[in-house]
Amino acid sequence: MQNFKQLRSWILITVITFCSTLFFFQSVNAEEEARIAKLHSASEVALQKRSLPEKIARFTFDSGLTFEYPDAVRGIYVTGPSAGGSRFEGLLSLVKDTDLNAMVIDVKEDHGNLTFKPDENSPYYDIAQNYIKDPRELLKQLEKEGIYPIARVVVFKDSMLAEKRPDLSFKQNGTVWKNSRNEAFVNPFMKEVWDYNVGIAKMAAELGFQDIQFDYVRFPEGFERRDTELQYSEGDYADLDIDNVQKRVTAVTDFVAYARESLHEYGVDVSVDIFGYSATIPEAPGIGQNFSKISDNVDVISSMIYPSHWTSYFGIPFPDKEPYRLTQEYVKVENERLGELENPPVSRPWIQDFEAPWLYSGGAVTQYDKAEVEAQIRALNEGGVNEFLIWNATNKYSPNVDYTPLN
Repeated sequence: MQNFKQLRSWILITVITFCSTLFFFQSVNAEEEARIAKLHSASEVALQKRSLPEKIARFTFDSGLTFEYPDAVRGIYVTGPSAGGSRFEGLLSLVKDTDLNAMVIDVKEDHGNLTFKPDENSPYYDIAQNYIKDPRELLKQLEKEGIYPIARVVVFKDSMLAEKRPDLSFKQNGTVWKNSRNEAFVNPFMKEVWDYNVGIAKMAAELGFQDIQFDYVRFPEGFERRDTELQYSEGDYADLDIDNVQKRVTAVTDFVAYARESLHEYGVDVSVDIFGYSATIPEAPGIGQNFSKISDNVDVISSMIYPSHWTSYFGIPFPDKEPYRLTQEYVKVENERLGELENPPVSRPWIQDFEAPWLYSGGAVTQYDKAEVEAQIRALNEGGVNEFLIWNATNKYSPNVDYTPLN
């Protein structure tokens, strides 16, 4: 009996000792696991912070030139021959000596030519004219003078490419179709045409231009009367279940969005020239321009609001004779349309500094000079639009103009 009691005591002590030891090790392991887990969690968080930043920086191209965006862009149009010829010094002086501060310089002009010679291995070498001998030096000069450079790239009006690649154009009876001015267009449905023009835009950005302004971003005028007569491909748009008008609008809008995204890494603004009347209608059915949709995909919208280009709009019987009133009425409409957008672009309209004798049937032609140019600028400024570009195809601009008439 005594031995049984001793055995029972020994077993009880052993069990208690074993449980105490087990509890000790479990406590130690729990503390160690917590410590390891805490370290692991901290390391994981640190790793996440290192590998998943809130915003991953994208590559941005650096041209090596520095331009400050002006208080408001006030610019003139400059052709390739003017930019590369003896007239350039006079245009440079005009900008330096006034409140102008920008130049829109042709990089790809209306016929489809480049205005300077790229490297011989460039795919654009054969379409280049040597108007601007050294575009990089030209931009360095503009940088020195603090003049903001904008590259004009004419897109779908392109006789050079149309004649070289009829399959990218519009054909009639087997040959490239041309309008009454003997100009050929290339097809906005064709993405090969998109890339061709975006490649030129990238070249301009690499040179140092700060803004790529696409012009003739549209189908030929009156295309709604020819869309079933001409032979052309609708590319990826052929099978869309929408009418021909919406196909054209979609293609033009898609090009603008594609160009902007393609140029994002270059840090340039993308702007588009557009007919002024496009802002007054839902969309231009023939040419495929929808003011709101294009505006929603650009940094700058440049409506061509030359008084000479309007019929009796806004209740004005002869707009070319009333530049102030025409501009004033247009701005009201544009402000309303841009106000409907969540992120509207900058408005930078083209205004008129040229005469339009074809409108007058032998009568006295309204001369565009200091008063007429200032009237358009004043109407813009009064409507809250402070940026503008001045068009004269021959680059002969009116003297003594006050480009900030409200100051």
